[in-house]
Amino acid sequence: MIAGTPDPVAGSQGPPPAGVWNVANALTLVRIALVPVFVWFLFLDGDGWRLAAFAVFAAASITDKIDGDLARARGLVTDFGKIADPIADKALTGAALVSLSLMGELWWWVTAVIMTREIGITVLRFIVIRRGVIPASKGGKLKTMLQVIAIGLYILPGPLDPLRWATMGAALVVTVVTGADYVVQAWRLRRGPAAS
Repeated sequence: MIAGTPDPVAGSQGPPPAGVWNVANALTLVRIALVPVFVWFLFLDGDGWRLAAFAVFAAASITDKIDGDLARARGLVTDFGKIADPIADKALTGAALVSLSLMGELWWWVTAVIMTREIGITVLRFIVIRRGVIPASKGGKLKTMLQVIAIGLYILPGPLDPLRWATMGAALVVTVVTGADYVVQAWRLRRGPAAS
């Protein structure tokens, strides 16, 4: 063997990059496809349809964790997944919040604050990506969990208003605080040298 040539048997070059068509990306696409189904069920009359909407929302939310875990565990992280996954998340959350506000069940200012934060931080990540990646924090994960739980409570039928308000209030506070933290991190990255 010629010196300096990688040994194909030893696999010194590492595994090949993951293709776009993999199970993690498929789950992300399923989540996007479930958004209109969820909205359709939500606007239909009757507790049965509300429960159906809740089931679709819960299933779509669960795929968010599953596809991320699969992508990291099996080396299926792709550029497509990095772009499509946050789009799927924002589409599901945004569709739920806007729909609930249109139905008069959630204050518009709550939807506006959460969506402004979510879209703003996503744009900010792309702006500073040349200088580094802003990692997901524990606060960010808590924010996502609280938002999903709060939205789920608003979707479910029944006299749950105190619990809905308390959970959405907590989600709103964590959403704003973590958003401010991301802005600080982005500002520090902008001041630093560009990533190689």
